[in-house]
Amino acid sequence: MDATRSRTLVQSVDGPNRRYWQPDIETMPRAGLRELQEKRMLELIPAAYENSGFYRELWSAAGVDPNRVRSLEDFLALIPTFTKDDLRAYRDRTGDPFAGLLQVPVGELTSIMTTSGTTGTPELVPEIWDVASPLPGCSIRDLWEVGLRPGDRVMVPAGAFRGFFDMFYQELGLVPIYVDSWIGRGAELLTAMRRFRPAYIQMIMPTVLELERLESAYDVRDAFSSVKGAAFAGQPLGASLAAKVKDAWGVELFTYSSAGDTGTAWECREHNGYHLWEDLVLAESLETESARPVADGTVGELVATDLDNRAAPLIRYRSGDLVRFDRGVCGCGRTHVRQWIIGRLGDETVVEGKPVVVGEVWQAVESQRETHDGMFQIIRESRVTDRLRLRVGYQSESEPDLNDLRGRLRAAVASRVGVEPEIELVPVDDLIARSSSVAKFPRVVKK
Repeated sequence: MDATRSRTLVQSVDGPNRRYWQPDIETMPRAGLRELQEKRMLELIPAAYENSGFYRELWSAAGVDPNRVRSLEDFLALIPTFTKDDLRAYRDRTGDPFAGLLQVPVGELTSIMTTSGTTGTPELVPEIWDVASPLPGCSIRDLWEVGLRPGDRVMVPAGAFRGFFDMFYQELGLVPIYVDSWIGRGAELLTAMRRFRPAYIQMIMPTVLELERLESAYDVRDAFSSVKGAAFAGQPLGASLAAKVKDAWGVELFTYSSAGDTGTAWECREHNGYHLWEDLVLAESLETESARPVADGTVGELVATDLDNRAAPLIRYRSGDLVRFDRGVCGCGRTHVRQWIIGRLGDETVVEGKPVVVGEVWQAVESQRETHDGMFQIIRESRVTDRLRLRVGYQSESEPDLNDLRGRLRAAVASRVGVEPEIELVPVDDLIARSSSVAKFPRVVKK
């Protein structure tokens, strides 16, 4: 986010009863969105070539003359895509911690955050901002859609995780309530919610699992009774847990996902896909093995370009997310493209010639009472293997018969995916503790 856009926070708080935070942008006709994207892209390319060692090297090797990029069509035809591995290779070769992306002197940066590191070493995220840092800043429209309005109280975890939200909430007229809601603090969180009655809270999978274990001692539904909506990120909840949060606790969850590491994409109240804000990101869906676009409704790889990042923009970055697009007008009236994340590139496992996908295993694991949380991992050294190895987390309070549970799970997985697995059972808390990222839970691991 550039400083000009971040200052719009204080200009859009009138009309609290209206549906959209920025109606003109959120419902902009697609022709207008395309015109805006082209304008920002044409400002982006020459600056990136002049100031970024990575892009200068990448584009020069591809024979790209930035002066020839004069339209979106030129951009899509001439500018090459790249992956996270390309950035890592550049960083390892040059020693540049920013992998050649940084376009300004370090002294001009406001903050340096990192990615979650779920798929590898966390990447540095250099940022320039004045009122709100980019990650929270790109969520303004989404939080307004959740129903947050000036005067509402919001539960804020102590400290910072991938973004400094404090000033952002205050600029929106919200009242932040600072509570240590990290893992292991579920009881304190519920007590604080009953005392302060927040309208909003951010949740991740470990939070949901911990609150589930506290149901016998606390009235979780009452604690959430003031909440207009709760955000949820990371790996999606399985059907069993999602139903519990919605029906038993009375919480409307607004799940959000990554916009190809350029920001976030949130559900609206329709809960029918995740909105990518196309004035901030140029989103493409391409064939995984080429630069050819795929049609709406067809699964492709999300390729993202930062349109508002002047510090270290990603330009035609292949995210590894397998998505399906819909550029039709959403039921909420917004015109920006929606995405559905189908999975991660490379998450499919081929066992003796038979493809096994995470979703099918998930459904089988959820079918058993002791493992209804759907916490499991596929263990493999390579995509193609001769056996299906699973590590499954179970609820340990009831001290289940592990041999019986293993047999039932083996039968359920075999019935669902056609492959009989080898199953390692561990308490669900132990399984979560093995994760390299508390925000996201990796479903495919090497060991």
